[in-house]
Amino acid sequence: MSNDIFASIKEGDEYVFTKNDFNRTDFVRYAGGGGDFNPIHHDQTFAEEAGLPTVFGMGMLTAGLLSRVPAEWFGPTSVKSFGVRFKTRLWPGDDVEFKGVVKKVYEEDGVTHADLDLTAVTGKGEMLIQGFSTVRPWSA
Repeated sequence: MSNDIFASIKEGDEYVFTKNDFNRTDFVRYAGGGGDFNPIHHDQTFAEEAGLPTVFGMGMLTAGLLSRVPAEWFGPTSVKSFGVRFKTRLWPGDDVEFKGVVKKVYEEDGVTHADLDLTAVTGKGEMLIQGFSTVRPWSA
């Protein structure tokens, strides 16, 4: 990733991608990679016994996908900080829009930085995650 993006970035710029139709296989794949084998994420009977209509996705699955926004937009070594707040659950069949918006561009120690507002919103309009990130050129 070139650092040229920092020469033209401005407040209000956006980066968006969508993941459609999350399913149980997505949840199980993440469980294998992340080691989160809580049956609430893959076992229908267990989920129903816990009072839920069905299994739901791990928060860290969607947080990891949201982290793609600053990493793909500015390059993974440009991410200075990243944080999220979980708002609701990811259900099988959900479509999710992952989005970053430049909130502020500023200089710090002679280096351009950008603060981003990050969101993951379901196709039903529910806020799944709110987050933030600060990016700066990778060599800074």
